[in-house]
Amino acid sequence: MPDDPPDPLFPAEPALSDADRDALLRWRLVLGPGAEGARAGLGLGRLGARARAAIGVDEGRLGALDRAIGFAYDDDERGADLSGSAPYVPQWLSALREFFSGESVAMMQRDAVDRGLKELLFEPETLPLLEKNVELVATLMAARSLVPERAKAIARQIVAEVVAEIRKKLESQLRTAIFGALRRDRHSPLRLLRNLDWRRTVRSNLHGWDAERRRLVPERFYFWSNQRRHHERDVVVLVDQSGSMATSVVYASIMAAIFASLDVLRTRLVAFDTEIADLTPLLDDPVEVLFAAQLGGGTDIERAVAYAQTELIDRPAKTLLLLVTDLYEGGDAPKLVARLGHLVESGVQVLCLLALGEGGAPAHNEALAADLVGLGIPCFACTPDRLAGVIEEVLSSSKRPSKRVGR
Repeated sequence: MPDDPPDPLFPAEPALSDADRDALLRWRLVLGPGAEGARAGLGLGRLGARARAAIGVDEGRLGALDRAIGFAYDDDERGADLSGSAPYVPQWLSALREFFSGESVAMMQRDAVDRGLKELLFEPETLPLLEKNVELVATLMAARSLVPERAKAIARQIVAEVVAEIRKKLESQLRTAIFGALRRDRHSPLRLLRNLDWRRTVRSNLHGWDAERRRLVPERFYFWSNQRRHHERDVVVLVDQSGSMATSVVYASIMAAIFASLDVLRTRLVAFDTEIADLTPLLDDPVEVLFAAQLGGGTDIERAVAYAQTELIDRPAKTLLLLVTDLYEGGDAPKLVARLGHLVESGVQVLCLLALGEGGAPAHNEALAADLVGLGIPCFACTPDRLAGVIEEVLSSSKRPSKRVGR
């Protein structure tokens, strides 16, 4: 394949390798059409067919790829608010799926929404084309007042699909972790192999080690109880519904619904900003919980903790308080620390999740987190796949979570 004609701005271009051409084309797509005004050699046609072939897009589709990226990021004739672009939205979403993976589609979709595309994404013709994920659910919840009546049924269906998918992934892990942790609170006289407590049996019989035969000769076996009691433990989930906690609200609501489905736990869910919303009666349906949440607004953590302390906690030694917040307190921080200290002293196990989701290290109030850690309250972010392990550790009576701040 012949090289492109030489460009005086790029005198060495005939010597460029295919990898160099590929890199130039990718940079041109990232920088947008404005890059061509700075260097003429960065025009899509100028970069040549070899580079186009390197990324798997033929010349006829390269312009469509450029427009798909530019729709979310370029400040061109569409304007910063992307107004007047409604007819193009379905085409744009279709192009995203053609050229990018699901993860990239979700990221560009989120960026477009952040730039003012909310109203367009709520059109009934567009909603079914969106990448269905937690971020989309959080966006729908935060801006549901903008959803037109004709699109509300579709929006609800999308939320239900995402919730069902997340619940499917989490439920089995959480059930296993919770039942395993609570069963380890007690031993049973029933001598069944499936209930054998291997760890305690080995540890308690180490004196019976036969060095000559290299085997352990146990004097006593220990077995876990296989019985479950109704409402063995109480779980109170307090969820900060300020805007920065949007995805955490989604995960926490689903987590609380799973807890509520287990007869061994008595579960309460409270969402808060500067007001208190006890969502416990809705726990049978996490979709209803999410539509009842009011994302955005201020934050009064102390008021929420006070409500839990006075109205919800009647068995401190059997209560786990899950506080899901980034700890940016708009209320009385010293009073919050004192109240949480009293709860810990009374026997309540308190755990602060700074974020519950797939994101990186969360922004949080480091000074307040350090104060809580000083009380023996762990403060850290948690991804959904690690949630079951955290809950099992906290509920196990024989061990308490380590003091930590971070992820």
